[in-house]
Amino acid sequence: MLSAIFIASGVRGLTNPEALVPGAKRVTDRITPLLEKTDPRLPTDPRTLIRLNAAAQVAGGALLATGHFTRPAAALLAGSLVPTTLAAHPFWAEHDPAARRAQQVHFLKNLGLLGGLLLAAADTQGKPSLRWRAEHMIDETNRSMRRAVRTARREAKLARRR
Repeated sequence: MLSAIFIASGVRGLTNPEALVPGAKRVTDRITPLLEKTDPRLPTDPRTLIRLNAAAQVAGGALLATGHFTRPAAALLAGSLVPTTLAAHPFWAEHDPAARRAQQVHFLKNLGLLGGLLLAAADTQGKPSLRWRAEHMIDETNRSMRRAVRTARREAKLARRR
């Protein structure tokens, strides 16, 4: 269910990016210099960036919905949601109180979605995390080594008595 909104908005962004360009320019104009510094071959055109973001939302939404690569898909969607929220719902720039409240509601809704995506990205589906498994493997190895040392000392002591 979490992925449905991303698939729907991603399809809209892919099929009609022009409608999103005016709002997106607030964000793309700020990140364009960073993209150009990073790699001059990266696209900086707002229309292209909208389409890339939309494609990420469709792909991430489809992966999340089907249960494939759910953690990376949720992380991808979380990353795509940040610029989308900043571009589409700048409540702080609204002067009309009703429009400001409406944009603030949408902004906060997206923050809630972001929280859900971060939980999905961190979810291990009931399995311990890699960190937990590594720590417990180290603990088990240390216990095993201490047992081996005690056994070797006991065997050496018995061998000396014979």
